[in-house]
Amino acid sequence: QLHLVESGGGLVQPGGSLRLSCAASGFTLDDYAVGWFRQAPGKRREGVSCINYNHGYGDGHPDYADSVKGRFTNTRDNTKNTVSLQVDSLNREETAVYYCGVVRGAAACVVASVNYWGRGTQVTVAS
Repeated sequence: QLHLVESGGGLVQPGGSLRLSCAASGFTLDDYAVGWFRQAPGKRREGVSCINYNHGYGDGHPDYADSVKGRFTNTRDNTKNTVSLQVDSLNREETAVYYCGVVRGAAACVVASVNYWGRGTQVTVAS
């Protein structure tokens, strides 16, 4: 069975940091592009970052939404079959459930193209 499990969320003060992880079981995460998405209450799920696979046509390069460039870092650890998202300098508007999702092949790393989702991890930014 295929599973994605996010962890590392929590309560953090404005300006604080967290390290989110996405662990896969039942399949090899490096066979897919892996995206991080977030959904705030009452809002649509939005893409935050995506890291390509590192073989074939993929270059292993991470891309970021403009709003998080310079503050978020998306990395793979293929030995652990995980992807991590370091999130720094968080602000209150970034309170959301953060999800990882995998995209097969050359499809765009967007919500509509995700093949498998994790259940998410809650990030709350508050004083």
